[in-house]
Amino acid sequence: MFYPLAEVKLSPHYNTRPAHLDVSLLVIHNISLPPRFYGGNYIDDLFLGQLSNDAHPFFAHIEGLQVSAHACIRRDGRITQYVPFDKRAWHAGVSSFQGRTDCNDFSIGIELEGCDDMPYTPEQYKALVALSLFIQKQFPAISIGRIVGHNDIAFGRKTDPGFAFDWAGYRQALLAKYQCSLVEMEASL
Repeated sequence: MFYPLAEVKLSPHYNTRPAHLDVSLLVIHNISLPPRFYGGNYIDDLFLGQLSNDAHPFFAHIEGLQVSAHACIRRDGRITQYVPFDKRAWHAGVSSFQGRTDCNDFSIGIELEGCDDMPYTPEQYKALVALSLFIQKQFPAISIGRIVGHNDIAFGRKTDPGFAFDWAGYRQALLAKYQCSLVEMEASL
C-alpha cells in the first residue's frame, strides 16, 4: 500500500507484520544526515542500505545500521516512501506504547527531514497533514491520540521530533482538514 503522491524507493529493511496485530499508531520522527545537514541523497542511501561510510566521517558511527521508515518528508514537502504501509518498517527500535512493546509491529513511521531544535517548514506540515489523513483513512484505529513522537515510545532513548515540532499546530490542521472532509461528505449525500 503506497501513498499516491510519494516517490517510491523500496527499502530492503522491512518485513511482514504479525498477523494478529492491527496498525494503530503513527510515529513522527526526524532525521538529517549527517546531523543538521539537509538535502542530498544520504537519507535515501541509509534507508536503501547503500550509505557509503566514506561519504562523511559521521557515517562510520552508523555503519551497518539496518533501518527504514515508511516515508520521509523533505524540507520542501516532497515525500519519499520506502516501505508499504501494510508492512513492518524498522523505525521504532526498542519501544513501547500503552504497555505494548515492539511498536514496529503495529505502527507506521514517518520521518521529517530536520532536527530537534530547528523549525520544520510549512511545506512539511502541509505534506504531513495530507499524508496523515491518507494513513488514517487506510487505518481507522489511528486516532489523533495515537499519533506520537519517537520520544513518546522510546522515552529517555530518543528525543525526536524534538521541541521544534509544532504539535498543537499540526493537530489543529489535521482536525480542520478532517472536519472539512466530513462536511464535504455530508454535502454529497
